[in-house]
Amino acid sequence: MADRLSQVSGHLSNNWGRGLLNGEVAIITGAGQGIGRSVALLFAKEGAKVVVSDLDAVKAQSVVDEIKQAGGDAIAVSGDVGADDFPQKVIEATIKKYGKINHIVNNAGFTYDRMLHTTPDDAWDITQKIHVRAPFRLIRAAAPYFRIKGEGNKENRSITNVSSTSGLHGNVGQANYAAAKSAVIGLTKTICKEWGAFGVRANTVAFGYVLTRLTAAKESGATIEIDGKKVALGIPGAKPGVSAGPTGNIPLGRGATPDEAAAAVLFLASPLAAFVSGHTLEVTGGAGI
Repeated sequence: MADRLSQVSGHLSNNWGRGLLNGEVAIITGAGQGIGRSVALLFAKEGAKVVVSDLDAVKAQSVVDEIKQAGGDAIAVSGDVGADDFPQKVIEATIKKYGKINHIVNNAGFTYDRMLHTTPDDAWDITQKIHVRAPFRLIRAAAPYFRIKGEGNKENRSITNVSSTSGLHGNVGQANYAAAKSAVIGLTKTICKEWGAFGVRANTVAFGYVLTRLTAAKESGATIEIDGKKVALGIPGAKPGVSAGPTGNIPLGRGATPDEAAAAVLFLASPLAAFVSGHTLEVTGGAGI
């Protein structure tokens, strides 16, 4: 496990399986790499049984293997979060293995950047499908395991949806992404109000500049395949650490590591946030204030 992850979370748990999420079950989408991977590793370290979901089956299994080698408990469920059968697939696998669901972290996503006047319908539609429709459908399918009456709702249970500063402030070249990430916030607040009576907390985490493939230099060549098309990822000309680049408006003067981003998600899912619901936690290094 990375040194940074140890620095962030080591003081919380000295042994795998005996931490803030001890015995709880978490589904994490987009968990094969980047922020999702860090969330999966950190949740497992804090005692959660983790369902690692990712489009890439090899990467998902690699994270599971890493968790198990460290003494944690996890399974991999690969698949496209936007597929019609995905919610039932991941929920059935979770219940079959662990018998319950405590947490869902809707993290899967990507950017499909275009200036507004050149954004084609397919770039708009797929962005809404993955960032809004997919989380909605997974949460809806999981309702029987969250809308629990009586003593059963005493357990720590939460929904954490990943948004972005683009959803809070808009961003040039990201009309589709900004609209989707803004919609996620409204979805989260509604879940908070509808499911609060069942002891379920729902929060959003809005990330700023986090060092992942989505924020690396676009020139590095990272791509994702969407409906048979290769879409370039990253920020044109991004040079982390240079004041004229993406870090120029961040008071802390740098981007976050995926492990730092994961720590914010852990806080929202953990009992430390037992009375926090309907909130949007900005993890930005001070940008956007």
